[in-house]
Amino acid sequence: MSDRYQGFTSTPIGRLLVKNLGLPAPMRLDRYTEGDPLVHGTVLVGGRGRLAESLPGLLAELDVTTATAAAEGARFKGLVFDATGLTGSEQLHALRDFVTPVMRSLESCPRIVVVGTPPEQVSGAERVAQRALEGFTRSLGKEVGRGGTVQLVYVAEGAEAATLSTLGFLLSPKSAYVSGQVVRIGAHGATDAAPVADWTRPLVGRVALVTGASRGIGEQIARVLHRDGATVVGVDVPQAADGLVRLMDELDGDWLTLDITAKDAPQRIAQHLADKHGGVDVVVHNAGITRDKKLANMDESRWDSVIAVNLTAPERITRELLDQGVLHDNGSVVGVASIAGIAGNVGQTNYAASKAGVIGLVDSLADDLERGITINAVAPGFIITQMTAAVPFATREVGQRLNAMSQGGLPVDVAETISWYASPGSTAVNGNVVRVCGQMMLGA
Repeated sequence: MSDRYQGFTSTPIGRLLVKNLGLPAPMRLDRYTEGDPLVHGTVLVGGRGRLAESLPGLLAELDVTTATAAAEGARFKGLVFDATGLTGSEQLHALRDFVTPVMRSLESCPRIVVVGTPPEQVSGAERVAQRALEGFTRSLGKEVGRGGTVQLVYVAEGAEAATLSTLGFLLSPKSAYVSGQVVRIGAHGATDAAPVADWTRPLVGRVALVTGASRGIGEQIARVLHRDGATVVGVDVPQAADGLVRLMDELDGDWLTLDITAKDAPQRIAQHLADKHGGVDVVVHNAGITRDKKLANMDESRWDSVIAVNLTAPERITRELLDQGVLHDNGSVVGVASIAGIAGNVGQTNYAASKAGVIGLVDSLADDLERGITINAVAPGFIITQMTAAVPFATREVGQRLNAMSQGGLPVDVAETISWYASPGSTAVNGNVVRVCGQMMLGA
């Protein structure tokens, strides 16, 4: 399922047309390959604040090479700026002073991360300055080009040591299709991170449940979680049993076939996890359906089935696993929402309502979960799958180009984001919704 337009723009005639007509020129994105270092190159670290002095040491734990000054002729794969020390709008020029001189010294597919303080935790002029960081990072994400990404990470007071998992994800090719996002660390509950014995396989010893696991995005989620060390338990409908069993056999995992909307589905899942695995550490609510029609033509069954699969089932399963104590301490719940739940979409009132509801599930539980359990969501944009391949050509092309990277994402981009959430090193990452959309132009 390759991007034909991207291939065309790399040909001589394609490059000529792009240049003369001002057409989008999507760059082939760096993506992570198992065994590779997290960062191919040097990360320039700067700023002033709570993390400035500790950043080089933190990144060294991930074997990331850092510099604190830009030597003449130096090239950089990433930039990290600590803006937690900015206490007034007049100090925002420090962002320009750090980034502008090195913009032309960035390698292809660079990663830029700004670290700030959650605005809601400060007041007055400092709150103004910290909120301004969002406009800066979102705009820079649309300017950086060449496959680059820009993120803002708000770190609560006391959560400085819990940033490593997030910095590793955002500085690496694992976040290839994530840009213009705001991540909060320590804003809901825990401000520390559980220990990680091996950063190359952070999920060793953890059991991960993935619904809708037999194909598409769900299959890739299962593969990435397995790559990172997890024992995967795949769930899908009985009609998908053949593909599910083949995949789980390949991944040395386990499987369960059922309709997640069935009345007894949450109890069956909880019982299976408790009996066969002693519980679960990671729960990924990936299963989803579409039944598109404009609301004037939408019958009851189309509405009810989408809400039942995409939203009510995740609610019920999550509640059962919590109530039964099947979800372990420092466990992680991840919902798969959608850009449609943020920006809306014609003919998808049912789907958009269900996916906005997934975000609501995150909001409703983030402050109430105990024992170090977290809940977060991903909101994919245009992801190239067998389903989107069936979309009419013109619609598909527009959908792929309406983002800062001028291309669609891949299922692995969603999976990498979920694996970051699932890491024990991300136990202070709670209550977040991160869009995996190449910084889509719709739904800020």
